[in-house]
Amino acid sequence: MSDRSVFFVSDGTGITAETFGNSILAQFAIKPRHVRRPFIDTVDKAYQVVREINATAVREGKLPIVFTTLAKEDVLEILLTCQGKVFDMIKTFVEPLEHEFNMKSNHRVGRFSDVAVDREYHDRIEAINFALEHDDGQSSRNLEVADVVLVGVSRSGKTPTSIYLAMQHGIKAANVPLIPEDFDRGFLPSMLKPYKRKCFGLTIDPQRLSEIRNERRPGSKYASLENCRAEVNQAEAMMRREGISWLSSTHKSIEEIATTILRDIRPDRLIY
Repeated sequence: MSDRSVFFVSDGTGITAETFGNSILAQFAIKPRHVRRPFIDTVDKAYQVVREINATAVREGKLPIVFTTLAKEDVLEILLTCQGKVFDMIKTFVEPLEHEFNMKSNHRVGRFSDVAVDREYHDRIEAINFALEHDDGQSSRNLEVADVVLVGVSRSGKTPTSIYLAMQHGIKAANVPLIPEDFDRGFLPSMLKPYKRKCFGLTIDPQRLSEIRNERRPGSKYASLENCRAEVNQAEAMMRREGISWLSSTHKSIEEIATTILRDIRPDRLIY
């Protein structure tokens, strides 16, 4: 269904509109064209987006779907004149909450406060720097301040999960690969021994692992199905012996993996 467009229109980054909109769209077996239009915070910009939406409606012969989080009434009024099906998240959720809380919302543009004084933002930046420094076992420095240390075979999803945990939750996540030398020795890398309680493992279906590795190093022993099976089996056996909780990343999204880690390692971060 790529002949149908969905617009995400916001006076901020558009992340909220897109995230919520995609959650709704996921309920339908469609693959529409996505168009994000952030920072629509003036009347002139609103008119530009309306013209784009209207042109899309003519070209496709169908009403474009429009998810919006516009806070300015004058800008929103213009958007509502477009030839699209508009879903206004502010009016859907904020206005009922104004009634329930018996107060007016501030209708603040965008989802972020002043980053210069925002402690949460500072924590996320610190966590991203930590994840990059401790990616793929590059450093054992300051592991005592890590919230979690991800372990698993190469290409099992450790790096993207570490970065996601840092960016979205401010979690300081290191990741350390389990390699054949570790399996030959029969125990975890020495750098992990003092922090085993912080470890969380990722595993993956060997067939899928082989496919991923072949994209990087086609035809190599590293990517062979036989080697992938051996590494996965030995990694799972090691994590089982060491009492490390683990899950398979084969059919799980980064969001699902991260939420499971938060639940098991830092449940306090699910309450804020």
